[in-house]
Amino acid sequence: MTPAAGRGEHVPSPLGASGSEEPEVQAPGGPPGRSLGEIEGRDPARRRPDCPSWTVPALDTALARVALTRAAVGDRFPLFAEPDGDGRWTTTSRGSWTGGFWAGLQWLRALRTGDVQDRVAARAATARLARWAEADTATRGLILWYGTAHAAGDPDATALRERAAHACLAAMDPDLGLVPWGAAFGGERLLARADGAPGMGPLLTAAGPAGRAAAESHLRRHLALCLGGRHPAWRFDGTGWQPCEEPPPDWSRGHAWLLLAVAEGTALGMDLSAERERLTASLESAPLVPHADASHCDVPLDTSAAAITAVALLMLARADDSRRRAGRFRARAVAVLDRLVHAHMASGRLLDGCYDAGSGLAVRHQLIWGDYFLVLGLAALTGLVDL
Repeated sequence: MTPAAGRGEHVPSPLGASGSEEPEVQAPGGPPGRSLGEIEGRDPARRRPDCPSWTVPALDTALARVALTRAAVGDRFPLFAEPDGDGRWTTTSRGSWTGGFWAGLQWLRALRTGDVQDRVAARAATARLARWAEADTATRGLILWYGTAHAAGDPDATALRERAAHACLAAMDPDLGLVPWGAAFGGERLLARADGAPGMGPLLTAAGPAGRAAAESHLRRHLALCLGGRHPAWRFDGTGWQPCEEPPPDWSRGHAWLLLAVAEGTALGMDLSAERERLTASLESAPLVPHADASHCDVPLDTSAAAITAVALLMLARADDSRRRAGRFRARAVAVLDRLVHAHMASGRLLDGCYDAGSGLAVRHQLIWGDYFLVLGLAALTGLVDL
């Protein structure tokens, strides 16, 4: 993923012999989804007592769509889908920085259905992520943590996670105090970006005590830069850190990624209360679904930022020792997920995601990471997974 020339990330080209992967292709999205209750004959009414009634049907409809997407894209990785018509997917051959979310979605479906074929498909998608274990990119946190986190003890997924953890630990720059953004997608290597923070903490901890120390250093360096200086991306020029012009300071997904990273660090036992308070200070006054650039109301919404935020808040609610604060975080997460399900989801597809507003790329689309975090939030509410 190169430093964006517009607002947000560019469609990156993964590391390969030629420096890019084969051209993206389009795949039809298939017919409208049905609930798993219809497809699998499973009871759609089971849920935790404190779970809103709409969550299980929404979860099952979204997971039914996963099977349709799998049939449409085959061995390729879905990236974003057109909002109209048959929801045609743009895909990549190697998954890029989003491949872990596709694998993660399939593991979540396998957890819900208990179906052997779903588990086989999830294992196959995760196996295709192995090429990223030693790639020079901090997005290995996104790819290899979320691609293996729901694998329910699968030995191959566990081995891949540990292999990636040790590779990331080896890439740790002790002078900079982080795993650099890297050169796998081209551009400058010595960057720190908000989207390089989430996933890396829990991934590094799989490398043992040294990995745990590296995880805290990596996260705290990103927070010090991205929160302290307001910019979501920084470059090291040999003498110090300088802010990048893009993504812009009010990039909504930058805020969401940092909140998720803080939630992950908190779950790992780090004291990040000051950073948590800063990131949640204006929680109630902020829109449930933000614009892609929070400082401009004339840019599209980004439902994927909202879904990431909801998961982060559910994680914080679970870890917080203050009942009042935990209740506040959970209530906000439920409100966000409610809005996404009832105003932005159609036939199991989360629409109105914005990949890159500045370049006009996929600005009202179904985004694979938006789907993943929506499903993960719903799965947590229903009790299918623990965050």
